[in-house]
Amino acid sequence: MNIPKWPVAGERELGLLRQVLASGQWGGFHELVARFEKTFAEFQHCAWGVSAANGTVTLEMALEAADIGPSDEVIVPAISFISTASAVTRVGATPVFADIEPLTFNLDPARAAAAVTSRTRAILAVHFGGPLADMDRLAALARDRGILLLEDAAHAHGSEWNGRRAGSFGRAGSFSFQNSKVMTAGEGGILVSNDREFLDRAWSIANCGRRRGEGWFHHYTPGSNYRLTAWQAAVLLAQLERLPAQIELRARNAEILRRELTGVPGLRFQQAPPQVNVHSHYLMLGRIDAARAGKTRNEFHQALTARGVPCTPFYPHPLYGNPMYASGGCRVEPCPVAEECIGDAFWLPCRALMGDEEITREIAAAIRAAIR
Repeated sequence: MNIPKWPVAGERELGLLRQVLASGQWGGFHELVARFEKTFAEFQHCAWGVSAANGTVTLEMALEAADIGPSDEVIVPAISFISTASAVTRVGATPVFADIEPLTFNLDPARAAAAVTSRTRAILAVHFGGPLADMDRLAALARDRGILLLEDAAHAHGSEWNGRRAGSFGRAGSFSFQNSKVMTAGEGGILVSNDREFLDRAWSIANCGRRRGEGWFHHYTPGSNYRLTAWQAAVLLAQLERLPAQIELRARNAEILRRELTGVPGLRFQQAPPQVNVHSHYLMLGRIDAARAGKTRNEFHQALTARGVPCTPFYPHPLYGNPMYASGGCRVEPCPVAEECIGDAFWLPCRALMGDEEITREIAAAIRAAIR
């Protein structure tokens, strides 16, 4: 099946890379890095951004800038990539795993509220697959309990909740530019915020403990060097230019898939709340009800991939099922939905939604045949 490859790049990326090559300044202090930080932050409805080597360290920067550490707890969803939890562990705090909602795949605000204790310092909300978590309820919860709201928006470039973009709701939002993401430079990340003081602390952490405007050899805190390179910034500026049209294309194709597959027994796709008016469609998530479909998720996955459609049979375990948490270092709330999804959920990558209408209908036909 002629499904487009990913990433997508062209002459615009090459032109900007040549500009960096000729400049003699290839590192993190090239003008393109500052331009990208400003442009991307504004695109996400934020005033400031601090770029970094990847989206894992931007999560760590956010927690460290918030002065979260030993004796503190951070509520995270039980379903996400390991960085959501390991960032909490690496700053010395305790991740508290709370359940997700059955069809949004995002943190359940009621379960997050039940997980709050006197040690809770923050909620780290993940916008899984692209649609935002319930920012109305999570923001209200954080405000009422006096805790921070942070966003892991690694999947949600350009996604919106009632016209407001991911990363702009909490104290800060973390984005990833890893190779599979809807914007990519192979690796890279950025932390965005409307709180200048908070972002200045994050900048210092990423820049060896320096302070903006101070001397190069003056270091005030034990920071590190997390800087993005000019090469990555060049690629990301071009990728950002492509993003709005790509989001629209994926949205059209996702709607075609949903229409074509309406009524297929046992197949349910991710449901975005009506407040999600823009969805990046980093992933197209679904669940298989084996009793109705007549096939297990694993049987469906095998049949679909045999027909040439890229598909991942979800995570093998919730975050707390990773060996690093087997001996403790976390707190686990009841997570029955997350446990169910491990056995019946799947996703298609963004490139499956990047073809023309004919290819999309071919994918729909393959899904229909795989589930029969």
